[in-house]
Amino acid sequence: MTKPDTSPAALVADFLAHIEGGRRYSHHTVKAYERDLGQWLGFFNQHLGRAVTIADLSALGGTHWRAWLASRRLDGAGPRTLQRALSAVRSFYSYGRTRHGIDNAALALVEAPRAPRRLPRPVSETAARAMLDDSGSQDWQNARDAAVLALLYGAGLRVSEALSLTGRDHPLPDALRITGKGGRTRLVPVLKAVRESVEAYAVLCPFSLNGTEPLFRGARGGALNARAVQRCVERMRGALGLPSTATPHALRHAFATHLLAGGGDLRAIQELLGHASLSTTQIYAEVDTVRLMSVHAATHPRARLTAKG
Repeated sequence: MTKPDTSPAALVADFLAHIEGGRRYSHHTVKAYERDLGQWLGFFNQHLGRAVTIADLSALGGTHWRAWLASRRLDGAGPRTLQRALSAVRSFYSYGRTRHGIDNAALALVEAPRAPRRLPRPVSETAARAMLDDSGSQDWQNARDAAVLALLYGAGLRVSEALSLTGRDHPLPDALRITGKGGRTRLVPVLKAVRESVEAYAVLCPFSLNGTEPLFRGARGGALNARAVQRCVERMRGALGLPSTATPHALRHAFATHLLAGGGDLRAIQELLGHASLSTTQIYAEVDTVRLMSVHAATHPRARLTAKG
């Protein structure tokens, strides 16, 4: 009887299958973890001068972990990349501890580097309207682009979520059931304008939009991909004179910040965006605060007097 493969590489493969199938991590997260863990094992194979064993995983000390992080920095990895790599390794050890009794006390003492907090950069209301108006026409592909962008700005969907819609979602209901990151499901109200935009595309689309087939189609009838949406927005930036920060995801940011500026409740916005933690949503409050301070500095009489003085 063949013994099961219990090498570190095999355990990493089991872990990746677990988070993709059991934990329902997104495809992009699984791929990022796969790269990080592959680099991690490769480094220690070279650092130890031999193939890493299960016993080595528990025996790695503080100097080993510092050497690994230093190597990543020399390769150009920034704070956010290092944070993600550490998160991948810690998640792997958590899995290994439960399934195989693998633990490493030194890992608990390794601190992730602090990354500067970056605020979301939403497009302005004017820019959002211009982007939606610019994409609309009687051409079915332009109508499709307008419908996708309407879902990003009008419903706060991620690009992947909008492109995951199928013929079963057409015509759009008053509220969409969306499964987002981490397998979290949420209900998203659909504005009349968004439903009308999707319907305008559906009328012009030359392909059948039934059953489990993708709702949004590429030029040859296959599923529309995220890169095509990015290229659409890139063309708009040039045509409308928008900054490089005007991206498809910036429309989702705009959905949140414009709701908040209009008096929306932060907890409700968290539910609409599908954030697991309120702290993730609170960053939009900082964006609104920065905007208000900028307006105050530019318009308050005393501020103008100070500038003139």
